Amino acid sequence: MDWSRLPLARATVDRAAHRRTEPDLLSRAWAAPTTRVLLLSGGRLLARGEDVPGNPRPSVALDLRSPEQLHDVLGHALPSAPGVLVVFLGEGPQGEAYLACAFDDARGASVGLEGFPDAGGPVDLAVEGSRWVVLRDVGHALDDHDAGLAAAAVGLTAWHERHPRCARCGAPTVPAQAGWVRTCTADGSDHYPRTDPAVIMAVVDDAERLLLGHAVAWPERRFSTLAGYVEPGESLESAVRREVAEEVGVVIGDVSYRGSQTWPFPASLMVAYVAQALSTEITVDGVEVTDARWFTRAALAEAVASGEVLLPMRTSVARALIEEWFGGTLGDA
Repeated sequence: MDWSRLPLARATVDRAAHRRTEPDLLSRAWAAPTTRVLLLSGGRLLARGEDVPGNPRPSVALDLRSPEQLHDVLGHALPSAPGVLVVFLGEGPQGEAYLACAFDDARGASVGLEGFPDAGGPVDLAVEGSRWVVLRDVGHALDDHDAGLAAAAVGLTAWHERHPRCARCGAPTVPAQAGWVRTCTADGSDHYPRTDPAVIMAVVDDAERLLLGHAVAWPERRFSTLAGYVEPGESLESAVRREVAEEVGVVIGDVSYRGSQTWPFPASLMVAYVAQALSTEITVDGVEVTDARWFTRAALAEAVASGEVLLPMRTSVARALIEEWFGGTLGDA
């Protein structure tokens, strides 16, 4: 397992943070013929290619187009237009700018913790050859270039959607610094995008069995590694031990770091570990986890093949943890 190449940890576009304070950066980038624009709506990305169900390597790419190409569809969607958020994602090796353009969809544009749109759908755009996709489903199929752009765009636009008001005084905030800051219209305070660290762990016992759990909100038969948010004043390793103890009653000893990737649904950073179990008796909390089981490699392979167990999606770090323990690819989807 190459932990430097997790699906949503890959990127090639320079974020060029030093340019965000340039006056009229968005307007100038929108007017440049070399600029490429990523479109978002209803928690989805505009993409092209085929995504065949069950295919672990679908052919999907972001539908990046120049502002001129989008003129007929987006003639009103300039950086200052109401209901449209435009942010600067970075620049390519020749100085070409990358922008994200998100439509304010009143039917619901948010994406929940599992990466699925909470409600509603995308706006109806007549862009031939393209379709709306969910990053959770296709992140592993995007190339490094598109994966980095998509992860940044989804996370950043989700933050804008959830922070329309000042946390200090409650007044409205407006985008600033090319979309990387929101400024309060009343007290002038600046507010920056947040990231919520979460630990995710492959719990393994002395017999090399893997512990997988079923969360209360998941579809029937879905099992995955345990995970949870890091609390204030807590180390990552302590969070691993606390979460496992709280959710399934298993005591954890050694904790080994594996890697991390963004999970922009809406603002998580998943930090992956392998945790060595000192006990094996399972007591689920019944609140977050309703079932948990120890699996040998043979038993998990059989359960997946029969459909008894549904694994997490390939875009997730959970799938990487499971397949590293298994020693290879497991299942089809």
